[in-house]
Amino acid sequence: MRNLKLKQVLPVDTESETLQEFSQASNGQRSVSGSAGPDASTTRALHSVKDTPGLHVMGDLYDVQCDADFLVNAARLRAHCLKLVEDAGLTSVGDFFHQFDGGGGVTGMVVLAESHMSVHTWPEKRYVTVDVYVCSYTQDNRPRARELYQALLDSFQPSEESSHAVERI
Repeated sequence: MRNLKLKQVLPVDTESETLQEFSQASNGQRSVSGSAGPDASTTRALHSVKDTPGLHVMGDLYDVQCDADFLVNAARLRAHCLKLVEDAGLTSVGDFFHQFDGGGGVTGMVVLAESHMSVHTWPEKRYVTVDVYVCSYTQDNRPRARELYQALLDSFQPSEESSHAVERI
């Protein structure tokens, strides 16, 4: 068993962008950036795998202002997430959404050809977690991940957000 070297996940810096052209195109919207990247030795070892890293964006959304039905209706949330995935130019290959009994929240995942998107809701706390992960094996999908994450923010309308982005090779 080998020792894995874990890196600290850095908070997203909404004022700068990893890719300069994305910053210029964002027109002042909140954006995902500031990722903790691989160290030089990892990059050299995996360079032959692909040239463009994937992107994994994780968000905690507090005091969401969306329609409360979004937080408890698995069918409605599923349909909305599938539309957001399609609108971002990503490819759904399967999904599963579960609504918990007793007015509980929803947990759901869309499996993407590019990787996955997940969402978990806590209606009693008006709290949602989201996760968007894309690989960039055949093309750079990082802009699509950012677009999907932004669409999730727009959908849930949090009063406060805590996000992290990690580039993955």
